[in-house]
Amino acid sequence: MQQQATVMPDNCVAVIGAGPGGLAAAKWLAAHGLDPVVFEASARLGGQWNSACATSTVWPGMRTNTSRIMTAFSDLDHAPGSATYLTQDEMLDYLERYAFVSGLLPKLRLSTRVESLEPAAGGGWRIRSASGGRERSEVFRRVVVATGRCGTPSVPEISGLSGFSGSLGAIHAAQYNGVERYRGRHVLVAGCSISALEIASELAYGGARVTVANRRQRYVLPKLISGVPTEHVMFNRAAALLGGVLPPPELAAGLRAKVLAVAGNPAQFGAPAPDDDIFAAGVTQSQQFLPAVAEGRIAVMPWIEEIDGNRVLFRGGRRGEFDGIILGTGYRLSLPFLDAATTATLGLDDVHMDLHDHTFHPDLPGLAFLGLYDLVGPYLPVLELQARWISYCFAGVAPIPAQAEMVEGVARAKAMRAGPPAVPMHVAALGFARNAGVDPDLSARPDLERALLFGPLSAVSFRLDGADALPDAVARVQGAAAAFGAVTDPAFTAEEQAIRGIVQGEALSSAA
Repeated sequence: MQQQATVMPDNCVAVIGAGPGGLAAAKWLAAHGLDPVVFEASARLGGQWNSACATSTVWPGMRTNTSRIMTAFSDLDHAPGSATYLTQDEMLDYLERYAFVSGLLPKLRLSTRVESLEPAAGGGWRIRSASGGRERSEVFRRVVVATGRCGTPSVPEISGLSGFSGSLGAIHAAQYNGVERYRGRHVLVAGCSISALEIASELAYGGARVTVANRRQRYVLPKLISGVPTEHVMFNRAAALLGGVLPPPELAAGLRAKVLAVAGNPAQFGAPAPDDDIFAAGVTQSQQFLPAVAEGRIAVMPWIEEIDGNRVLFRGGRRGEFDGIILGTGYRLSLPFLDAATTATLGLDDVHMDLHDHTFHPDLPGLAFLGLYDLVGPYLPVLELQARWISYCFAGVAPIPAQAEMVEGVARAKAMRAGPPAVPMHVAALGFARNAGVDPDLSARPDLERALLFGPLSAVSFRLDGADALPDAVARVQGAAAAFGAVTDPAFTAEEQAIRGIVQGEALSSAA
């Protein structure tokens, strides 16, 4: 017999997860008169940045791969003197400060696990949660699911993997706990994601003998380009606008040319040559990986064919003996608390969910999903923009998308299943900003146009216009653009002027 559910007041919104996405959702819901109730299974907020959380995948010594400017929300900068790239402890401290200054601490239900989420008989959503041996059953009119995408490791099917007999065993990158136990040993790192290459580099410079195996060689960007954080250069507004103007082959060719200009071809360093089609090859990031390959610290092999004891056979016939294997093979979508009918409606699998703009479903009123996409680039500005859009819809600041619009959005999501699963940060940011009505009007700000087009796509750059504009946003946008000596003058360079002309030309023809 089901426990009798408590019906929560209409202005209460359940938020599942107290990581960056859940905290942003709670902050913006509260800012617009709603009362968030944040469920968090761990005893401390922070999500991935709380290393004590059972699903955290950070490791000691890990630093952000995006800069302090792009790893921040618009209402709170990092502490003065912070390094360009922040440690796990600094990020956890930042999120706790954000929760405190946003007044969220009383909204948190820590050590409270959501066991199930299902439609309630009379409308709304029934949440059954457990904390300290006590169960609750409550009905909320609206729910935001913000549990994150990187909590459940994806382990590839490799013949013999379960019987690997190397003395250090085989683990997923989520279990990696630092270089110490690997010093002087031969380690195979499988994968070409950022975490795989960062772990491989740390091991190589920490005294391990390292081999990396991947299915396909990606192009590898450094964390800094001429002293400027890579995401400031590669994930800006101009790049996003060009993506909506140029045909895919031309866009791919231009992106490849830029990557080669700033990072070189992996083959120049001794790694395999990636596919000429940069969209087919993919792009990853690591400051030290390619130099370590060039120095002979890391060997690169094709993907794994099979494992026999501690021996690994690679595609193409080469072999090696290893003490340990680390699988940097990513994560899969996992929402085990959803009921079967809702899971089926979403078409949920390990990689995809069928949603309108990654957020709403026409057949699931009152339910929103936040941050459950595979994002390439900085997360926090995108999470804030999506949280703002959700809060505006739930609070009546902006209309919830019409049923027909959401049906079309779900159809687009289904069609995109055949394409790359990852979403570029700058594309996602502009999409959520337009939905929320907060994309700044570049033509109205000529003195700020270069900073907005070619500076970092920071969270504060979306506080210039629309709801929740900030009086100091202009100065902060200029400061972010000028950081690292990048965009210090409002005058466009010749290359920037050419890009601006392409984007403006498309805008004019569309208006006509």
